Amino acid sequence: MDIAHTPSGADCTPQPTDAPPEPREPPVIRREDYEPYPWLVPETELNFELELERVRIASKLAVTRNPDAEPSSAIRLNGDGLEPLSVKVDGEVISGWTLEGGDLLLDLPGDTHEIEIVTEIDPSANTQLMGLYASNGMLCTQCEAEGFRRITFFPDRPDVLSTYRVSMRGPKARFPVLLCNGNEVASGETEDGINWADWHDPWPKPSYLFALVAGDLVANSDVFTTMSGRLVTLNVWVREEDLPRTGHALESLKKSMKWDEETFGREYDLDLYNIVAVSDFNMGAMENKGLNIFNTKYVLADPETATDGDFDAVEGVIAHEYFHNWSGNRVTCRDWFQLSLKEGFTVLRDQLFSQDMQGEAVKRIEDVRILRSVQFPEDSGPLAHPIRPDSFREISNFYTSTVYNKGAEVIRMMRTMAGKEAFRTGCDLYFERHDGEAATCENFVRAIEDGAGLDLAQFRLWYSQAGTPKVVIRLAHEGDVARLTLSQDIPPTPEQPAKLPMPIPLRLALLDRESGRHRGEQMVVFDTAEKTLSFGGFAEPPVLSINRGFSAPVTIERAMPDEDLVFLAAHDDDAFARYEAMQELAVGYLVVAAGDGFDDVARERGRAAIRTALAAIIADEGLDDLMRGELMTLPSQTYIAEQLLVADPARIHEEHEGLKAWLGAELKSELVALHAQACAVPYGLGRAARGARKVKTRALTYLAAGDPERTAEIASSQYDVADNMTDRQGALMVLTGLDTPQRTGKLLDFYNRYQDNALVVDKWFALQAMSLHAETLEHVKALAEHPQFALRNPNRVRSLYMAFAGNQHAFHAANGEGYRMIADLILTLDPINPQTAARFVPPLGRWRRIEPHRAALMRGELERIAAVKGLSRDTYEQVTRSLG
Repeated sequence: MDIAHTPSGADCTPQPTDAPPEPREPPVIRREDYEPYPWLVPETELNFELELERVRIASKLAVTRNPDAEPSSAIRLNGDGLEPLSVKVDGEVISGWTLEGGDLLLDLPGDTHEIEIVTEIDPSANTQLMGLYASNGMLCTQCEAEGFRRITFFPDRPDVLSTYRVSMRGPKARFPVLLCNGNEVASGETEDGINWADWHDPWPKPSYLFALVAGDLVANSDVFTTMSGRLVTLNVWVREEDLPRTGHALESLKKSMKWDEETFGREYDLDLYNIVAVSDFNMGAMENKGLNIFNTKYVLADPETATDGDFDAVEGVIAHEYFHNWSGNRVTCRDWFQLSLKEGFTVLRDQLFSQDMQGEAVKRIEDVRILRSVQFPEDSGPLAHPIRPDSFREISNFYTSTVYNKGAEVIRMMRTMAGKEAFRTGCDLYFERHDGEAATCENFVRAIEDGAGLDLAQFRLWYSQAGTPKVVIRLAHEGDVARLTLSQDIPPTPEQPAKLPMPIPLRLALLDRESGRHRGEQMVVFDTAEKTLSFGGFAEPPVLSINRGFSAPVTIERAMPDEDLVFLAAHDDDAFARYEAMQELAVGYLVVAAGDGFDDVARERGRAAIRTALAAIIADEGLDDLMRGELMTLPSQTYIAEQLLVADPARIHEEHEGLKAWLGAELKSELVALHAQACAVPYGLGRAARGARKVKTRALTYLAAGDPERTAEIASSQYDVADNMTDRQGALMVLTGLDTPQRTGKLLDFYNRYQDNALVVDKWFALQAMSLHAETLEHVKALAEHPQFALRNPNRVRSLYMAFAGNQHAFHAANGEGYRMIADLILTLDPINPQTAARFVPPLGRWRRIEPHRAALMRGELERIAAVKGLSRDTYEQVTRSLG
């Protein structure tokens, strides 16, 4: 897994209700308490009678005692909000069952039994979007992590694997298309207009991978021939009006299937692969076996309505869910503590795929930017946890950047240390050993260890220790010897005050100051608290390039002169190291500027170094524009705040925007020329055209800060002549941050053009919520009253409020109004969709790293949320951990 509407003018102010009884504190689930389920369920049959407001489910479970578990005469079948209409064991109706905490408990005297249960649910009332729910006239499911128990009683845990036979019946007029996992066995229509279909999935799977879709849909179809010569039918199912925007998704699927065969040797194993796009979805997409269910955001794309970033996201998420067929489905996880086994590994696989499709250097920079902006703050805050957590109250809270993105980095480090071929050998061994099983992170590490011939005993600490390691670097030169001293420190995190040194693979090179060349890259595995390395043959002090390619997810602390960083930004032959030097220049300046401050001489010297480096990047004819656009990007305000023990968001914003304005004014002629040059490149999906669009927007952001009135004219012109969404959205993004007449006109035009396209309207909300405009807070309040704002649609909620929570200058308003707005949203949304509500808690949870005045306001809002009775487990856990 990647990660009905309210009336217009939905109010996000909590309304008084009758207080429910004081809830019992949610129990803590611990990894060390894992025990195998006492029963196996080799076969499951499900029969669905479908209506939008009533679905009757008849389940039949073949159960047999698990010889590897402690024997038990009782079986616990998980349920959530269900009442059994009938229960049979071995064909006989029984009454000796009980409900405990929502679960159904039965006594089973023998070794093998058949259990039949009938339940009934109302999908139209399912606002949590977990289990079986209605979305714009269709029925669909989301069962990961614990949604299947909202459909029928079942051992809803990932280590219980079963084959499924499913029958569905419903009115043909409403449900002309009936889809499920696996292959369709038979289908037809009765004389009274009932559509029916039978499906069979021959591959054993856990209940979280079950999927069902019923609705009025059309498909973009194709056929893929696997490496063994089998034909697989591919379908991308959408509403009829969306069909023209599915071509990119279908092509991305075919590329993914071919790439996985060539790179990992993994072939698809069914006759049919279905993708369905759904507009109401909590996450990005779901890898259900043979029937992937996607947020429409990651399926629909064409040049008029999707940016280059959207095209990349569709390709990446399509690949991610397809790759799960092996890394997640054929080999699943034993328990939810092993979530990174499937997600971290699959994120790495989709990153490697995207590198091959889009270019390695730029994709690597994009991945690191996401890691630093989301995962690094998570690792240094109250919600820090290892990639394999030790405990949780609500598993939905552990679909985190740590599990996904850091998990991918940890596996990437194994690949770096092993080498590509040996890593592939280890992966083959993992699939061979555990195909058809529910495995653990330890199983994966052991397979890489055995296949690649590595000793990963100490490396396993990456799975058990939270926190981002800090590597301190000192480079000394004496005679003809360069001496490199490394030390590592892993800061304390909740429940882990002290850490052991971890193996850190660092790719490095020493560059000659005159030629800009080096003698070759080396990799050092730094696995002690401190280490010194000596390099001979350097008559003059070399310039150190380290953590090339971001070979390890660590922070680097070093005292490097600005002139050396300018040198690396211009001459390093490692693209990431070049980007990093530029970032380090800007971070070093902004951390001091927003912290203790500069004297005038130091400020001018720091700005001049950044100007020199940026001017060289703009002028470098050897750079392609995709890379140039990355090198031109200033570090985010969030990342600057992470470098400070206690951050003042207002001062960071002032210094960040001040530097941007100074650079925009200093390099105005160069930036205007770059923008004009990029405007001459016609639209296309190749690297040159995509790069031109990227630098076009980068140039506008600097120019807008330095000369807003002139830039408003340039941006308005770009908006008017744009023949694609990337250019139009880039221009509008700049205009939304300016207080000029063009702003209102272009926002209105954008809305009028696209008001019938939900995904583009999401962009319209988000652009205003993340704007640099001084009145953004008031704009967000007004947008919450807009007729198209829908509290029950996760995409719409995220487009407005998550964009706002990430807007450092607006969210951190000195009077605390931004914090209050997000707290009110959490309290209003929690009874409707707790999973989405809980994801708004972390921005408030950063209070310990914010200056005292704002910190007190943030903590106060968390305490206000915590005092409310009847919070969901999702929100309760996030808030109590954030308060600490």
